[in-house]
Amino acid sequence: MLLTSYRLGNLTLPNRLVMAPMTRSRAVDGKPTAATATYYAQRATAGLIVTEGVHPNAVGQAGPSMPGIHTDEQVEAWRVVTDAVHVNGGRIFAQLMHGGRIGHAEVAGHQPVGPSAIAAGTDVFTPTGLKPAPVPRALTTQEVAEQVEAFADAARRAVDAGFDGVELHGANGYLIQQFLSTSANRRTDGYGGSITGRIRFAVEAVGAVADAIGPERVGIRLSPGGEIQGIVEENVPALYSELLKALPDIAYVHLLATVDDERLMALRKAWPTTFILNPGGQIGPHESTREQGERWLANGADLISYGRAYLGNPDLVERFRLGLPLVSTDRETWFQSPRGYIDYPSYQH
Repeated sequence: MLLTSYRLGNLTLPNRLVMAPMTRSRAVDGKPTAATATYYAQRATAGLIVTEGVHPNAVGQAGPSMPGIHTDEQVEAWRVVTDAVHVNGGRIFAQLMHGGRIGHAEVAGHQPVGPSAIAAGTDVFTPTGLKPAPVPRALTTQEVAEQVEAFADAARRAVDAGFDGVELHGANGYLIQQFLSTSANRRTDGYGGSITGRIRFAVEAVGAVADAIGPERVGIRLSPGGEIQGIVEENVPALYSELLKALPDIAYVHLLATVDDERLMALRKAWPTTFILNPGGQIGPHESTREQGERWLANGADLISYGRAYLGNPDLVERFRLGLPLVSTDRETWFQSPRGYIDYPSYQH
């Protein structure tokens, strides 16, 4: 099943493997580099590539050396990347990731913003090393609407840059999940309190992006109940059931396996379009396997996303096809290192 083709929106994917979004922190002045183009082009045999998180505006930058897509120069730099992937036969979505309270004034020159003035209680990356996450400035109701529009503007720029679509990052403790979370969102306006209030930002952001570029080009990534970067969510089954009901019929939802199989299956049944499952959860200790992917396809998932397995195995599709061993990677080279990026070869027979 993993190696069979699949129709996603207007795209025909040659297989059901998705290269999951992974922060690599190798941008220069907020722009991807020639090495970025090589990195994604090397992995173009994936059914779909979803890029590392790309900030939709300056205040959304979560960490150093992360790319954005809110200036003309950034769009031009990304066009080199999308061209390289397309020339090599691939398909690529940009992941739009607003850090919200996960950020630091040293990173982007702005105090981070969030649903409420509540610090994450974790460390964040800065140019001078890990530092405690600062208390964010709570967005006004008007500013929440401006952040929604920032996602739509970034989506338009992504299409201008040649991306086949975009994925909104609603997982792993960033801005969209901060609104969903009872620990990060203590608002008393229409964006907090009840489940209806807490899902509103996600629904509006997805709706604005779908209106901007077409729903068939839009996905969202979610980590139901995932506790990372200070996130706590209450009544997870109801929260995500209501969220999926309220979202427009976009191309896909992309779930991390952060709850048990029963809850994941219930969400699969509740979602009408493509369902992507990442079996590794939140940065698991091992690369996910082909067997895990096949199991979830049998359980109703349509596509399977692989993160760590794609770091050291640009030819992951071929390795799965032929039953070849996978290369593990050194965590010390995941971010910013000159090594561990484009220097992993395809399997040598």
